Amino acid sequence: MSATSRFPLRLVGGNAHPALARELAHELDAPLLPVEIGAFADGETRIHIEGELRGAAIAIVQPTCSPVNEHLLVLALLADAARAAGAVEVTAIVPYFGYARQEQRARPGDPRSAQVAGRLLACVGIDRLVIVDLHAPALESAFPMPTTLLQAEDLFLPRIKSWELRNPVVVSPDAGGMKRAQRLARSLGAPIAVVAKQRSGPDEAHALQVLGDVSGRPCLVVDDMASTGRTLAGAAEALRKAGSGELHAVVTHPVMAPGAAERLAAAGFTRFLTTDSVPVAPRPWMEIVSVAPMLAEAVRPASEKAMHNAKPDIAAEYSHLNG
Repeated sequence: MSATSRFPLRLVGGNAHPALARELAHELDAPLLPVEIGAFADGETRIHIEGELRGAAIAIVQPTCSPVNEHLLVLALLADAARAAGAVEVTAIVPYFGYARQEQRARPGDPRSAQVAGRLLACVGIDRLVIVDLHAPALESAFPMPTTLLQAEDLFLPRIKSWELRNPVVVSPDAGGMKRAQRLARSLGAPIAVVAKQRSGPDEAHALQVLGDVSGRPCLVVDDMASTGRTLAGAAEALRKAGSGELHAVVTHPVMAPGAAERLAAAGFTRFLTTDSVPVAPRPWMEIVSVAPMLAEAVRPASEKAMHNAKPDIAAEYSHLNG
């Protein structure tokens, strides 16, 4: 769905994150169509979307989190069902895009799984993707359809500033996340550091070294996802050895594979800030901000954006735009 769409907007929620679909429908004041998602006796997925789709712009809410393969297939089937029922535009709202870590071949014989997933979604009629903090931002150019990449930094900043940290350092837990750390550091006016991995010998374990001055200063460890939790836990250990002050983690996608929550709880972060881009069980040590307002702004038609942002008297003046 383009930002200038003049077609009525309707939402479809997949089985990956029903709560986010409901919250987004509320943000957009758009109907959330009922969906039946089941399976035959052999496990084959069966889908049906109820309600009127003909002539409408459909936004499907379906992060491809665990189980990734099932949720990716359900997204594809929902898009095909919407197209077959007469939808004129289909946007896939995929705040967490699984397979984005596999955008390159590590060795001959490997697939480029991220590109395969993108082509699959294009062939079922998806016109546009909306993704939050794509693991490999360069992957956007490889997707067959227009892709809107959103940054969770805009959600995190007000919360981080409310912590009133004195002289913080923004830390990337590995070299691959430096650009993300640099963006947040610029917004906070803070220096950056990185946790670098050094191999002590062939086939020997990696040692962690902190590059940058963190001595006695609060550290914000920023990453796009917490999957196993090992990277963040290792960074916390390295920072403490380097003499850091209190540690805070800022993570977009709480993927949380088995054992990750326990590992992160033991890592001893003072605060752990994340989003609801995927379903996550609240924990006492975790702060969660919603991605729904940011997603709503990305898919809201241009005329509705003007109404949404206008002063009350101006909004009344243009009320005819909403019919």
